[in-house]
Amino acid sequence: MSGGEARLLGRWGEAKAAELLRKRGYTILAAGYQCRFGEIDLIATTDKYLCFIEVKLRKDDSFAPGRAAVDRRKQQRLRTTAEYYLVSHPARNLQPRFDVAELYAPQGMATREPEFYYWENAF
Repeated sequence: MSGGEARLLGRWGEAKAAELLRKRGYTILAAGYQCRFGEIDLIATTDKYLCFIEVKLRKDDSFAPGRAAVDRRKQQRLRTTAEYYLVSHPARNLQPRFDVAELYAPQGMATREPEFYYWENAF
C-alpha cells in the first residue's frame, strides 16, 4: 500500500469513528488536528469531557489490537499536542480525557460496518 493509499484509508477510518461517536452523542470539534508537536485524529466533547481521540484502523487483530500501537512515545506526543490545543482553545468546564477508538475493517474501505471498540481514559 502506498503512502497516499494509507493516508486515504486512515482518513476513512477517522470519518467512520467520528460518525459512530456522533451516534453516541459526542460532538466532533476537530478531525486531523495538527500542530508542530503532532496530530490528534479526533477532538470531541461530551457533557463533561473534552476527548482527544486516537483512531486505530486494522483489518484484524491477529497481530495485536489497535490500541497496542498507542505506546508511551505516542501517548507523550498526544499529550503535548493536546496541551498546545488547550492553550489556543480553552476548555471551559470540561475535563480533558485521552481515548482510543479501534476499527476493524477486513475489506478496507469496502467494509460496510466495521467493528468498533472505544476505550475511554485509555491513558
